[in-house]
This record gives sequence, C-alpha cells and structure tokens, in this order.
Amino acid sequence: MILLNFEELGIDALLISGLPNVRYVSGFTGSNGMVLVTADRPILFTDPRYQIQAKHEKIGDFRVHLVRSGPLSHAVARVLAKTRYKKLGFEKGRLTYEQYLALKEKLPLNVELVPVGGVIEKVRMVKQPAEIEKIRRSVFTNSQAFEAAKKRIKPGVTENDVAAEIDYQMRRHGAEKAAFETIVASGERSALPHAHPTRKPLAKDELVLMDMGSCQNGYTSDMTRVLFLEKPKPRIASLYRAVLEAQLAAIDSVREGVTAERVDRAARIVLAAHKLDKQFLHSTGHGLGLEIHESPRLGKKDKTVLVEGMVITIEPGAYLEGVGGVRIEDTILVTKTGCEVLTPTSKELTVL
Repeated sequence: MILLNFEELGIDALLISGLPNVRYVSGFTGSNGMVLVTADRPILFTDPRYQIQAKHEKIGDFRVHLVRSGPLSHAVARVLAKTRYKKLGFEKGRLTYEQYLALKEKLPLNVELVPVGGVIEKVRMVKQPAEIEKIRRSVFTNSQAFEAAKKRIKPGVTENDVAAEIDYQMRRHGAEKAAFETIVASGERSALPHAHPTRKPLAKDELVLMDMGSCQNGYTSDMTRVLFLEKPKPRIASLYRAVLEAQLAAIDSVREGVTAERVDRAARIVLAAHKLDKQFLHSTGHGLGLEIHESPRLGKKDKTVLVEGMVITIEPGAYLEGVGGVRIEDTILVTKTGCEVLTPTSKELTVL
C-alpha cells in the first residue's frame, strides 16, 4: 500500500474511486470497487459478485467490505460516520457527479468533501520493476499480433478486416483485450489521426496506417506502423522519412532529467525543417501503464521532468489532407542515461 501524507493534502482520509487506481493500490480488478485509505487499515468496498475474487486478489492488509445493496458510496459514508475523520478527500477527476451527490447525501454534516487531484496518478507515473516487465510482455504480444495480422494485408481486404485480425491475434498471443479501439486507415483516410476503421477496401498504391495496443495482465502497450501496398509515391516516401527522422530525434532526447516539452520540441524541430510542422496535429507522446493514456503528456507546455522508470510513447506524425498521413510510434522506457525502445517491430519503409 502506498503511503499518503494526509497533512500535506489537507485531508484525514482519501476515497479512491477510479478503477485503475483501485487496482494499483489494492490489486482488485473487478468492475465495481472503491478504496478508503485512512491512517488505520484501508478498506476495499465492492459487492458480493466479487467476494471470492477480492479475497484472492487484494494485496496488503486490506479489509474487504461487501456492499449488498445500494451504491458503494453509501457504505463508505456509513463507515465514516463511525470515525473521527472530518475531511474526506476524493479523486476530483474520477468520482462522477452522481457518486459525489450520493456520498454527500449520506455523509454526516460535519464531514467535509475535499477535491484532490492526481495523487495516485503521480505515483503511477514511475513504474516498479514488476510493472515494467508486464509492459514489456504486453509490447511483445502487440508486436507478435502485428506480424501475424500483416500477412492478411493486401488489396481488397477492408480496414475492418485488418482491425478484426489485429484484435484476434492480440488475444491469440496472450492479451486479454485491445488497449483501445484499433485504428486502421488507408489511403487519404490515414490523414485522420484517430480514424475509425471502415468497410473501405485497401487499394494498390496506398499506405495503410495501423495504431494498435494490447492489454495484458492489466498493462497496456501502444504502437503505430505504416505499410505500403506496392511502391510508395515519392511524396509519401519523403513524408515517411521525415516523420521517422523526427521520431528518432525525439527518442534520442529522452533521458532522466529532461522535460516532456523538450522531447516534444525535438520532434517539432525536425518536422519544421521539412516544412511539416503545421501538419503535426498532436503531442509527441504520453505515458502508459494500467491505462493507455497516463501522465506525463509529451506536449508543448508539459514541464514534467522525466525520471527513470517512466514508460512513455514517442509518436510524431504528419497529415496531409487529400494525400495521407504517417505516424510512427514506439513504447519507450526512460533510463538514467537515455532510454530503451521496448517495441521490437522494424520501422524500415515496408512495402507489401
């Protein structure tokens, strides 16, 4: 169980309601759970469906409180009514308004609700060795799925077909699910950074962009690759080389002590030299772990200092309306002297 400085936070207890955070602190993976952290023994609240699961999954000295009727927040309020605590912190970015109202309704009048932001997320930014190994496994599974699915990519196959094959291969190689909705976009549609796959058939002389991630043992991975059906046109090949150069520059800038915005800047400098900076429509990357998007955000204004043990993505892209888009993405482990690229899949210009 992580240690919290309640005095510094200005609270007597903390209610953890975001399921990824519940899992992180307690080990519980069910779909209905809250954790009340106090100076005494922490309590995991869930319902009877998870009675056996909670008993076997919980880590540390948690007391499991089964709630047989009503929302979990009502049970939390009943427990707090028997304590001396006057200030209950809650995760302002995780607790829904409905949950907040239910909690407020049942709490004693002398208990104040105090919004707290990013407490558990800040701890989660730096991964423990066991977490890194799970991410490493997830990354490898993702790449295996890509290599297997790649064999089905040919003219006439639809974007939906490719996305379905990717998701199938993820599960076949050990993932419990995709980390997010798999992106497959071909031809001009690849200029849409978050395109949903459609029934559009792949055609000759097109590029195919695939953004995919697996979730294995709860931990995510993220990778984007672009393939070409037959030889790419010179403009597309030039676009690919520019984005790859930007991605490699950003990776080269990663090390402990560097700010997230500096990594973002490294990619933008390269794309600006190729007159593609205005076609770079998103940040250079993001943290990942139990969730596919975690802190830090590698954007223009993010001053988060990278430290050893953070796991991030590096994914610059450039998108030309009416032509197509290229994004190249790897999952990266920050080290003291640099970084380790966890993604084993080749980034060479690949023609099918």
